[in-house]
Amino acid sequence: MGGVTIDFPLILVILVGGSGLIWLLDALFLAPGRKRVIAELRDQYPNWEQADNPQHQQYIARVEDRAAEPVLVEYARSFFPVLFVVFVLRSFIVEPFQIPSSSMVPTLQVGDYILVNKYTYGIRLPVTRTKVFDLNEPRRGDVMVFFPPHMNETYYIKRVIGLPGDTVSYRNKRIYVNGEQVGREEVAVAPGPNGRYRLGLEELDEARFMMQVNDARRPVNFSVTVKPGHYFMMGDNRDNSSDSRIWGQVPEKDIVGKAFAVWMHWDSFLSLPSFNRVGLIE
Repeated sequence: MGGVTIDFPLILVILVGGSGLIWLLDALFLAPGRKRVIAELRDQYPNWEQADNPQHQQYIARVEDRAAEPVLVEYARSFFPVLFVVFVLRSFIVEPFQIPSSSMVPTLQVGDYILVNKYTYGIRLPVTRTKVFDLNEPRRGDVMVFFPPHMNETYYIKRVIGLPGDTVSYRNKRIYVNGEQVGREEVAVAPGPNGRYRLGLEELDEARFMMQVNDARRPVNFSVTVKPGHYFMMGDNRDNSSDSRIWGQVPEKDIVGKAFAVWMHWDSFLSLPSFNRVGLIE
């Protein structure tokens, strides 16, 4: 994906933990004193509930003066439930991302907003990325979000091509996995800004997806065996993708989740959002 270096998980953990701690400390040490003051004032002003009684305004003024909730506590109490729900959803269930580069064209376009399943490959703690619960393993053809080995604080998104132990080869812009050529059906040939592009429908295990190559770019052949606990990633825009061919294999500990849907497309703040690309990611 690239370009996103702000540590949102850490910021969210700090906000949730800070607001929750403020609310808890107030509930344990300060709120009981305010409640006692309010009870005394209600005894002092027995008609405090009658809005048309002079005691009502006197009671309100005394409460605000002697037992008002601190502004910081009020904000913490108001924001903590919202922040906590966002924290749980974003950390363990679904997280939104925006596509800033063309490395996954034609599957994903620049400006696509996608949803990433955070529990498909197991439950991980935010910030530390420690896996605490195993579920499924990545499969060939999955579109996966991860932290690449050369930029460990930046999200990337590519397609899983090789699993641990696989031998992945690239010859004349065709992929081979364990000696078997990945099937490809040519769909179209289209001119582009940097040459002629060939669009194809590839079939890798159970996955069927669109990809493209640029006839103007020379093929760079290679063959590599995927290390244990690692994954070989490639972009669908084969001649315009920084992926495992350049910076190496992705360790299992740096997996973020599986991209499964496009929910919006928005080119820039000067344009209107579009929903014509909404759908599941193949």
